[in-house]
Amino acid sequence: MDALIYKPEISATFEAVRNFSFEEKKGVVLDEARMNKLLDEILAVKQVFSKKTDKINALVEEIEQLTWLSNLDDEALILINDLISSIRDLYLTLLRQYVSFNFIHSKGIAKDEINDFKNAIEDLKEMASDLESTFFFLPNIPAFNEITKELSLI
Repeated sequence: MDALIYKPEISATFEAVRNFSFEEKKGVVLDEARMNKLLDEILAVKQVFSKKTDKINALVEEIEQLTWLSNLDDEALILINDLISSIRDLYLTLLRQYVSFNFIHSKGIAKDEINDFKNAIEDLKEMASDLESTFFFLPNIPAFNEITKELSLI
């Protein structure tokens, strides 16, 4: 007798499963338009990282040229010091961006572009250290000054 009470509930559940199964077989999870939109978004993300990386790499080259300057006065050294601070601030900003996109990277989306971006921001960080060493630490080492003099004679 209890079985009669449960038959409508079982039938209703069966109908729900059957209808859902039928709809899923008819439907397409991602139609071509949705797939193209998804792929376009992935390409857009890749382009954003590529453009940022190119801009960072251009800045790194520009900064690297400054390491060859010599005989700077105090005013120029203050500017170099300010530049070092700005580079470090930019590095932290870009690093936060990299971290915020880590979930995309971990899924394998735009992996190469994000890796290139990470490498570029690490190069930027290194340039700040190079500038600091070149203009503030190494000149205080007598052996460095002697080697620099010898190299300038070549």
